[in-house]
Amino acid sequence: MKKTLIFSFITFTTLLLWVRCGSPSNKENFISEGTITYNAEVVDSESPMAMLAPSKMTFKFKNNKSAVEMSAGMGMLTTSFISDPETKIFTQLIKLIGEKYSVIQNAAEIKKENELFNLEVTPTKETKIIAGYNCKKVNVHYKGEESSDSYAYYTTDLNVQNPNFASPFYMLDGVLMEFQIKKFGLEMKFTATSVVEEDVDNSTFGLPDDYKQISLEEMTNKLAEFQ
Repeated sequence: MKKTLIFSFITFTTLLLWVRCGSPSNKENFISEGTITYNAEVVDSESPMAMLAPSKMTFKFKNNKSAVEMSAGMGMLTTSFISDPETKIFTQLIKLIGEKYSVIQNAAEIKKENELFNLEVTPTKETKIIAGYNCKKVNVHYKGEESSDSYAYYTTDLNVQNPNFASPFYMLDGVLMEFQIKKFGLEMKFTATSVVEEDVDNSTFGLPDDYKQISLEEMTNKLAEFQ
């Protein structure tokens, strides 16, 4: 169970979400292809998981597919998460001290993994502008855990459909722009700093030939050793 939780910490950074409502306030910004860059901050620097925390995260999207990438441990650990809501396939790529591994999950496996997160979200009336986009605030609570309250700001002004089917926020539709999460002893804050409309190569969403496919259990074991 501990190893599964360690692995789930890393996958939580694929939480790009939320409730879609109304039309975009600026149609020119309602893009369907491009890159979002996030700043990542460790709130709880004393956590033993802090060494796995990234300093930046990128989210590339095209045709509703998305690819999240981040690097930690001074480049020793690079993670990528590729989501395809049409095929319901979630691919996780890990480059660990020069070794390359992939884990491919189907809809049933994704659902089982997401059940580890018992999330409750509550809409609020608070809003703010993040990276040029109108965002609404949602309060987040991990049910069954003390002192687990968090929050998130999301926008519905990007043309990305069902971006969270492979995340614990699968029930919500939209793009997360700022969120603070405390999970498994590590508290982090991610904030979008830029949204750029640009061409994204189709290979971004493919499985590289030089990655060895392993099981989720094997992956969690490797990440546990890296801690």
